[in-house]
Formats: sequence, structure tokens, C-alpha cells
Amino acid sequence: MTKRVGILISGGGSNMVALARSMTGEHPARPCVVLANLPEAGGLARARDLGIPAVAVDHRHFRGDRAAFEAALSEALAPFAPDILCLAGFMRVLTAGFVGRWEGRMLNIHPSLLPKYRGLDTHARAIAAGDAEAGCTVHEVTPALDDGPILGQARVPVLPGDTPDTLAARVLQAEHALYPAVLRRYAAGDRRPVFLPG
Repeated sequence: MTKRVGILISGGGSNMVALARSMTGEHPARPCVVLANLPEAGGLARARDLGIPAVAVDHRHFRGDRAAFEAALSEALAPFAPDILCLAGFMRVLTAGFVGRWEGRMLNIHPSLLPKYRGLDTHARAIAAGDAEAGCTVHEVTPALDDGPILGQARVPVLPGDTPDTLAARVLQAEHALYPAVLRRYAAGDRRPVFLPG
């Protein structure tokens, strides 16, 4: 049975596009909705161009009331009945209550080789530490930030003279390869991690 995938974004949606374009042919899943927490998120138009329903729930209308925001998220997702949620540059921290309802069915991609560099500024932190390589990680979402079982990692070299921006651009290309590979396996019920070499 084909799985229905909801994709949550906050910005331009390049990982969303990579995921959506991968879900064709014999793929065990199909995108059913793209949801953004900002109506101006560029990825909404890109989703519509791909023929995917696109909706926004503006988190700014729920200042100080994360539970109300998440209730609105759930309400917006309900008509599309996703089986799996993919966070693809969704820049809101979700509560344990919301995460618990999607336990085992929600993925995230993070721009570091977890458990290194949870949170923000991952590329600057990798460069400052003198790391020889960086990369990205797809993991199941749990209530702890950037935690949860690792489902895949891709590695990229840190080059002499790298800035956070140049490193981020290379890591993003790795994300576009890794996330679709993990989703294909995950949607088929296979939780073995995918590891892409640098």
C-alpha cells in the first residue's frame, strides 16, 4: 500500500522538491501535502508547481501558545491523512505532545553528523572545531532536539578555506541525495540506516 507523505517546510523547500521528485514510479510513497509555517515560504509555490497541495499555518498568529499552533497544524494536515511526516527545513521546535502522536512516523534532516552539533550554526561549528568532514543526518523525530534513531548519514569533506556558506552549499547537495534515499527505504518499512560516502 502506497504511503502518503506530508512535508513540512519553512523556506524555499529544496529538500521538499528533492523528496517530491523522488516519489515516482515504484517508490512506496507519494507526497500528499506540503505545509509551511510561513505563508510567504517560497516552497509553497514550488509545491503547487509540482501538483502537490500546499497550505500554510502562520506560527506568528499563535505567539506564546505552541499547543494552539500545533492543534492548527494537526487540523490542516488531517484532510490529507499523511502516514509519514518529513520535516524539511521546518524551523519550529515541536512539543512532546505533537511528536508523540507521530512517533515512528516523522523524519527530520539535520545539517551535521549527529550526535555532533545539534541545534543551529552547524557549519560554523564544524569549521571552528577543525573537523575534516561534515555532513547531514536523517533521523526519526523524538521529543529531544535533533535526537532519535539515526536513519542515514552522508559525509562531505571540509575543504581548506571553507566558509559556513560554502560548506552549507555542499552539505545541501548531500541532503538532496540522502533524504530521498532514506524515505524510500523507510516508507517500505525498512529502518536500516543509509550511509552515503563523502
